[in-house]
Amino acid sequence: MPDKQTLAGAGGNPEVRHLKVSEDFAGQRLDNFLSRELKGVPRGHIYRLLRTGQVRVNGGRRKPDYRLEAGDEVRIPPVRVPERTETVGPLRRGGAVLESGILHEDDSLLIVNKPSGLPVHGGSGLDGGLIEALRRLRGEPGLELAHRLDRDTSGCLVIARKRSALRALHAAFREGRVDKRYLALVAGRVPKPFTSEAPLERFVKQGGERHVAVTRAGRAARTRFRPLARGDEFTLVEALPDTGRTHQIRVHATHSGHPIAGDPRYGDKSLNRKLRQLGLRRLALHAAGLSFEHPGTGERMNFTAPVPDDLLPVVTRLTGYQPKN
Repeated sequence: MPDKQTLAGAGGNPEVRHLKVSEDFAGQRLDNFLSRELKGVPRGHIYRLLRTGQVRVNGGRRKPDYRLEAGDEVRIPPVRVPERTETVGPLRRGGAVLESGILHEDDSLLIVNKPSGLPVHGGSGLDGGLIEALRRLRGEPGLELAHRLDRDTSGCLVIARKRSALRALHAAFREGRVDKRYLALVAGRVPKPFTSEAPLERFVKQGGERHVAVTRAGRAARTRFRPLARGDEFTLVEALPDTGRTHQIRVHATHSGHPIAGDPRYGDKSLNRKLRQLGLRRLALHAAGLSFEHPGTGERMNFTAPVPDDLLPVVTRLTGYQPKN
């Protein structure tokens, strides 16, 4: 059942509208066209209308960046949005970013392309994280994280909408039935695939900061690395973690002699300063793909998050990497 809703803005319209695109608006992005037509409607709600197929162009679904053509017919549904509520930090700053980053949703789960720099949950002095923002944004207090990503890591994150789905997903991650694929820009030339099985031990410093080190007493961990594109000083690698230890890929990369670019904790600080001058202002680690059995249907699902705009230009410049369409 939908949450309690009200008409959005003074221009809220309870009727389906079919608008013919004139020559004046040919070439305009669909999301910008809708923002003009739906004055007062939050951008995040517009992305949700597009993603769920409630907006149609010539009878079919289109992505937000679709460029309209003269004569296109745009179907705009009755526009209703949740009543305004007080928002927390990340939602107040980037609700539209979260909505536009949702890669998949169904009755059981959401797949979100998390931006770098956003914590997955609040705490430790933070005024809120991704999960708190999504609960407010969606009006779904029962949303729960199925796993976690580091604050500075971007990419695929799984959110459960049901307790039954959460239990099934937790079991899948715990038992290694989820295939995880990361992309990392690392220092140096990586000539061939390699595997790190260095045991990892976690320490908690004063103030609660977690730090992981390779020690004999550490827990078993295994990460496979495969080079994808090489430059003179950097390599883009695919990292496939077979275990799920804290900071595993970051520590294994550094231990192998190829620290991840932009890593403030385990990386090369002098190298990171140089990279900032080239435009890299984040950890160059991206959760690019996930594959697992759907907790409700049992169907094998595959999800991919494109390399974000705050990372791709630097990766391309340093390694020549070009993503496949």
